[in-house]
Amino acid sequence: MPASGAMEGAGEEDGPGRSHEAVDLVANGEAAAREETAPPVVQVSSSSSGEEEEEEEEEAAGGDQEAEGPCVPSCPVCMNAWTADGKHRVSCIPCGHVYGRSCLERWLTQCGNKSATCPQCGKRYRQKNIINLYVPEIVVPNNDPEKQVLSLRDKNRFLENQQQTFVEEIKEYKRQILLQQHLIKESISKRQKLAEQSSDGGGMVPESVSHRADVGSGDPCKFVLQNEYFLDGARVMGIDASSQIILASGRAAGVSAEHVITKISMFSRQEMKVHLPPNTKAVRDICILPGGLAVFASLGRKLLLFSMTTNNIVLQYDLPAPGWSCSGVSSDPNHIYAGLQNGMLLVFDTRQTKAPMCSLTGLSTHPVHTVHSVVDDSGSRKVISASSIGPCIWDVGGSENKPNLVTGMEIHGVCISLACTAPSSDLLVASFRPKVELLGVGAASQTAISQSPTLSGSGKLGCHAFIRRTSSTSFVKDGICNGNVSELRMSKSVIIPCSGSNQHLFAYGDETLSGVRTWRLPSFQTFTDLIPHRRPILDLRFAESSTGDRYLGCLSEEKLQVFRIR
Repeated sequence: MPASGAMEGAGEEDGPGRSHEAVDLVANGEAAAREETAPPVVQVSSSSSGEEEEEEEEEAAGGDQEAEGPCVPSCPVCMNAWTADGKHRVSCIPCGHVYGRSCLERWLTQCGNKSATCPQCGKRYRQKNIINLYVPEIVVPNNDPEKQVLSLRDKNRFLENQQQTFVEEIKEYKRQILLQQHLIKESISKRQKLAEQSSDGGGMVPESVSHRADVGSGDPCKFVLQNEYFLDGARVMGIDASSQIILASGRAAGVSAEHVITKISMFSRQEMKVHLPPNTKAVRDICILPGGLAVFASLGRKLLLFSMTTNNIVLQYDLPAPGWSCSGVSSDPNHIYAGLQNGMLLVFDTRQTKAPMCSLTGLSTHPVHTVHSVVDDSGSRKVISASSIGPCIWDVGGSENKPNLVTGMEIHGVCISLACTAPSSDLLVASFRPKVELLGVGAASQTAISQSPTLSGSGKLGCHAFIRRTSSTSFVKDGICNGNVSELRMSKSVIIPCSGSNQHLFAYGDETLSGVRTWRLPSFQTFTDLIPHRRPILDLRFAESSTGDRYLGCLSEEKLQVFRIR
């Protein structure tokens, strides 16, 4: 508070309609108040209002303020430090004197809320004349309560966010524990049933178990569930075994018509959503290329090249028709093949960013749902594709512009899947479902297949044909077995080479199981059934790392399983 003369001068102002204000120092006299070490206590009164005097005691910082002295800018009324914002923010009135805003407003209230005089020069001001000042720096004492409140608020917000993260991690761990407990209970239950059957001396052993019992220690491989992920609206997938990265396509939760790629780390189990360019639509196929790249073929007539290192689309091709399949070359990361909905096959070189190297016309206008880039026994690069008419062999870069259809396949119906042993393509397995027009026709075998009921109610009894290469362009059918296939979908299938032996397994999503069934090749003897899903299997992928680690990915609409193959 400044000297009392300033406040008295404010009360000496005469004139019509003006009230007399006085500011007195609360102490045993003015001189005694000035001798006190702590700042004086201010009493503000209004003689015209008739209200009783109000006293407001402001405790000083004592020795701390004395130590800081003039270094701490403070309000001349209450002697407390200004603040940069809030009720006591630094403000001024038209005369130019500076105070804390709350002191000016309190003095204005004591004077009747109309006008008041400056405590230092006596010039009048109103509420609208109070101007907030924005200074570059306000020195606030370390024990400022407002500063402490703001700091505690920030700490509280940080701890709340951290707590939410911990809660989500705990939920995920609990879910994984429940899943493992469920798997353990199922395993114990199966062992108990087998033990009971063995003690009874009966031979009623489930088919899949009896096959494994027949082979004994000669089992070519073993499937061990390593990871399980829950997804929403998944369609296709790709596995990079070397970097332990999984890519799965699907629809973004809560966002209509937006398709995304979910990138999953098999090490940390972290998931990340990768949003695709506008109008990409659904991704029909994913292919992992060497060097940390992936290719997406979409129904939005786009072929996208994705970097798994930067998580960005690095190259985009416009297609003349919706893309249904894609494939790369293991020995050449620059060449890409795309199968289209109109039956065409396009060949791309990523060093040519505008258009494909060549466009090849197929034998039909049916969608090319599968493409495999392979090398024949002479070392020539070939492309094996499949559409509803059956498997085809393309001589890319050769003299023929159209493919050759593998003979003998047309009698089995509609080709819906093709598995291939890459990169040699010596073994193929084509999956078929009966043609619709064969229903009721006199062909007894086809009629029997098409009219056979299935337990799932959504599948049909189709067949799987084992095909063996005899020359660079010739293949021969070497076996066939029945299996429950989808009536509508064109699901993926894989051939799994077994390490340490010359044996192979064929894996396919059986409709009656809503899970994966595996067969030995070429005998088609049932090997084992993997843990089922609630929904049908949409995609299967086999991947092998540079260190020899092998994985099988099984994808349904709501779940992804990754099995380690030993």
